[in-house]
Amino acid sequence: MTSQLFPPDVQQTLDLVGIFVFALSGGLLAVRKNMDIFGICVLAEATALGGGVMRDLVIGATPVVAFTNLGYFVTPLVAGLVVFFLHPEVERINRSVQTLDALGLGLFCVTGTAKAHDYGLGSVASVALGMLTAAGGGVIRDVLASEMPSLLRWDREIYAVPALVGAALVAILISVGHLTTSTASAAALTAFVLRMLALKYGWRAPRAWHRNGSRTSEE
Repeated sequence: MTSQLFPPDVQQTLDLVGIFVFALSGGLLAVRKNMDIFGICVLAEATALGGGVMRDLVIGATPVVAFTNLGYFVTPLVAGLVVFFLHPEVERINRSVQTLDALGLGLFCVTGTAKAHDYGLGSVASVALGMLTAAGGGVIRDVLASEMPSLLRWDREIYAVPALVGAALVAILISVGHLTTSTASAAALTAFVLRMLALKYGWRAPRAWHRNGSRTSEE
């Protein structure tokens, strides 16, 4: 299968690391919103698993892996507990968390696109689901926390765009028959580098053309 890009043990380890870091970001938002431990764990789970669950439901990969692999479900709970007890320390290493989050973004946009292709979807749909896998959990997190999804806000560095680029590269590699562990890793690395450059230089997606320039204040 196309989505079997890495040895199973390596794939699962990478997945769990990415899930853990995504869950940390969900838990931290819950703390900022003054949620209790249940809310922290719910946001951690939603952020970590939401994108993959939505992808699997769309392609019909049921029951979804998040509920058939205990490690995938428990890991966000562990991250939620870490945030509950150690959130000041986690906030202090937020730059490192953002770096690992970018790595997770790169990994999940690649594996999500490849899995969608394995289930018979075309290139465009596979790219869309690859981006959804990487960024969908963050959208669910923000909606549950009553915030505008960060990937839709003009004042946040681009997040979905790097995932879109990584997913598109995978779709192109599949179409020309050159998707391998090495090329998939290169696509993931491209998404990671774009995200890190966006964080470093404050890259944002352009707003409406010829907009009159008055920026609305943020709530």
